[in-house]
Amino acid sequence: MKAVSKYKVAISIGLLWLFTISGILGILSQYQNWFLSLTPLNLLLTALIVLWNIKNWSFKTLLAFFIPFTLGFVSEVLGVNYGLIFGSYAYGNNLGYKVFGVPLLICMNWAMLTFITADVAKYFTKNIWLSALTGAVLMTILDLIIEVSAPRFDFWEFEGKVVPVQNYIGWLIIAFLSHLACQRLNVLSDKIISWQALISIVVFFTVFLFV
Repeated sequence: MKAVSKYKVAISIGLLWLFTISGILGILSQYQNWFLSLTPLNLLLTALIVLWNIKNWSFKTLLAFFIPFTLGFVSEVLGVNYGLIFGSYAYGNNLGYKVFGVPLLICMNWAMLTFITADVAKYFTKNIWLSALTGAVLMTILDLIIEVSAPRFDFWEFEGKVVPVQNYIGWLIIAFLSHLACQRLNVLSDKIISWQALISIVVFFTVFLFV
């Protein structure tokens, strides 16, 4: 079983970095538009890899996924349609199918980011409140990095092309609530995969801060 687990982790890490590196090179190439159109597939595959490596699948695990998914969806709907929580913004066409103006993959992304940053946060503290706050801060920092590239990639864009401070406050609050729920339900995702997934996402978007 340990050998199988090691192969599973190795394959997962290999796929994560294959997606990341090929995505960077593809977007920097003359085929940028084609690679950007594959963003939904890339996000979905990354989420599936994280879910594939969860060690304690149960109703609680599904609930831990459903809560940040739903919190993300409701808050995004309020933002896109009424300018609440995050400010006034709209999604582009590179994140797939939308419901009420919100791509469903963004909601899956809320859940996936909650899972992986929860693992990373637990590395620093076992206190659930501090861990939830640490995870929420990590997610907010990640959003800060992604916001730079979002309009360029036709992911989303804020009214007036300026990201308001309200957006980051909203991210911190929704992420904190998502973390509290996820961590209380004690989802056992693979810490190695969580670290690799988070680092690969940071590397991907950091590259485009400079090119």
